[in-house]
Amino acid sequence: MEKEIKRIGVLTSGGDAPGMNAAVRAVVRAALSRGIDCVGIRRGWNGLITSDFVRMDTSSVSHIINKGGTVLYTARSEEFRHVAGQDKALATCKLLGLDAIVAIGGDGTFRGALALSRRAAETGYQLQVAGVPATIDNDIGCSHYTIGFDTACNTAVECIDRLRDTMQSHERCSVVEVMGRHAGYLALYVGISVGATAVLIPERELDFERDVIEKIRRARLAGTTHYMVVVAEGAGNTMEISRQIHEEIGLDPRVTVLGHIQRGGAPSARDRETASRMGFKAVEAIAQNAGNCVIATQEGRLVVMDMEKALAMTKAFSMDRYDILEALTNNSGIH
Repeated sequence: MEKEIKRIGVLTSGGDAPGMNAAVRAVVRAALSRGIDCVGIRRGWNGLITSDFVRMDTSSVSHIINKGGTVLYTARSEEFRHVAGQDKALATCKLLGLDAIVAIGGDGTFRGALALSRRAAETGYQLQVAGVPATIDNDIGCSHYTIGFDTACNTAVECIDRLRDTMQSHERCSVVEVMGRHAGYLALYVGISVGATAVLIPERELDFERDVIEKIRRARLAGTTHYMVVVAEGAGNTMEISRQIHEEIGLDPRVTVLGHIQRGGAPSARDRETASRMGFKAVEAIAQNAGNCVIATQEGRLVVMDMEKALAMTKAFSMDRYDILEALTNNSGIH
């Protein structure tokens, strides 16, 4: 028997990503347009454990579509990993009369959502969950694109363009670490965009002579006197890479770790638009009792995927972009 959806909760969890606010706005307004009440859960799953919530209406999400971060805050909750914590969260759901929760975040967020839904079923309480992929790492297996990736890339590109100005002036080598956790999507996308001399990603086994030293040599033979090496955070230690460059060819590289600056700032048009569509689709799926799902992008389209199946998927890393990078820089080494 299908359950009438009267009230849903929305939360953001895990690492923040530009566009999360746009997704929250879309969930709230899409729910209200269907006559569904909406409650904002603050500080992720921990907010359900501690009853940290706020009633959401149209005005509460006004003027946030262009803001970075998340107005609902985010946190990771060790307590929620255990059944006792999930029971506390479930007690809050029952107290508030939540029929569903839209969870905006990554794989860990979705696993928490599924665990809570299953625990609810065990106690006879019907709670639907829907996941909206948001992470700058773009590493969620079921979705070709995640909210925040485009903005993070643009931020990194702007920073590296500025670095290149000073590297060129001093004829230096720059080693730049970008985020991405264990995935090289961000580094490779950025590397192509800035015309990097070399890009190191965890998906490709590093041959230091081939992947760094020889590329710098080719660039020097072609007349270049400054070099840009982009490193994914999961591909190696930037200080060690800098040291090896210095030892092998005598350059004195400057290391820059962009870090969390990539998570901040106003979201790009792509991230705002994608987040808005995903948030709307999540509410639509819940209203149609198609919950326990993830709203994913596949071949440019939004699809509603069973959450259990979505979490079992892995994301095959395509080396097409790396081949493009090689072709565009390997012959001359000039960006």
